[in-house]
Amino acid sequence: QVQLVESGGGLVQPGGSLRLSCAASGNIFSIYVMGWYRQAPGKQRELVADITSGGSTNYADSVKGRFTISRDNAKNMVYLQMNSLKPEDTAVYYCNAEIRVAGTGNQYDYWGQGTQVTVSS
Repeated sequence: QVQLVESGGGLVQPGGSLRLSCAASGNIFSIYVMGWYRQAPGKQRELVADITSGGSTNYADSVKGRFTISRDNAKNMVYLQMNSLKPEDTAVYYCNAEIRVAGTGNQYDYWGQGTQVTVSS
C-alpha cells in the first residue's frame, strides 16, 4: 500500500507565497518522478512542475521564475515553493509520483488527495 499526502495549501493574497509539501509512504522500493499538478474549476488538470530522482526539473511556462520544485529522496518528499502568486494560480494542487512498489517489481502512478490553493485579496 502506497499513499501520498499533501499539505500546505490555503488562502493567500496576490503576490504572496505558499509552500506545498507531499509525503510518500508505504511499501516503496524507489520513486522516479515526483510532481505537482493543478486543476482549476472547469479546467483540465495540468502539470505545474516535476522533478526526477536525479534532480532534473520541468516547469509549466506559466510558473517559470515564480515556483520552485524540490525533493528529499531520503524522506520520500517533494515540495513546491510558490512565490509571486496570482489569482490565476487558484486551483486544487495534486501531488503525483511514479513509484516502484517493493517486492513486486511493478511501477505505478500515484496521486494525492489534493490541497486547495486560493489566491485572492
